[in-house]
Amino acid sequence: MAVSISSFTEAMSRVPAPVTVATTVTPDGRAWGFTASSFCSLSLRPPLILLCLAKEAESHLAFTRAGSFLINVLAAEHAPVALHFARRSHRKVATSGFVPCEKGLPGLPEATARVACSTHSVVAGGDHSIIVGLVESTYVSDRIPLSYCDRAFARPTPLGPDDAGPRKEHDDPHSQGTADLARRDRLRSR
Repeated sequence: MAVSISSFTEAMSRVPAPVTVATTVTPDGRAWGFTASSFCSLSLRPPLILLCLAKEAESHLAFTRAGSFLINVLAAEHAPVALHFARRSHRKVATSGFVPCEKGLPGLPEATARVACSTHSVVAGGDHSIIVGLVESTYVSDRIPLSYCDRAFARPTPLGPDDAGPRKEHDDPHSQGTADLARRDRLRSR
């Protein structure tokens, strides 16, 4: 027996997610955008991401038929942008302050990151479509990203060494070395 929708959504609300705005432009020149938290990397070789969009969404047809799209990873101060793109409106992009960025697609200049993709494939996933993008270019800034967890916007805060408990680098093949962590901390302090 499948879990109830309310139990499933309650459990998923506890999973921290990035807050992004996906944008595209249709062949007739109309810009589309929506707030998405169902976004993640899928593959390194080739570089693929996935983005999920409700089949009932106003922008569904534009994105599932688009040849390309841009993911704008919002910065911590962009909660109003996320709310703006979560609304139903034909003029979201036109009234957002987005400008042409990678691939000429509408982008937020102050984004934490932008990921420009060509559409690799679209797969049905229940009441959503899973849009797989082949990553063609990226932009990265030093801004702190916006996240969403427990039905609230948040900003990630790294744990200090004492918060995470004892750590032995040789025990975890995926851990970053001390030099890598120090380099990351120096970059963040700039």
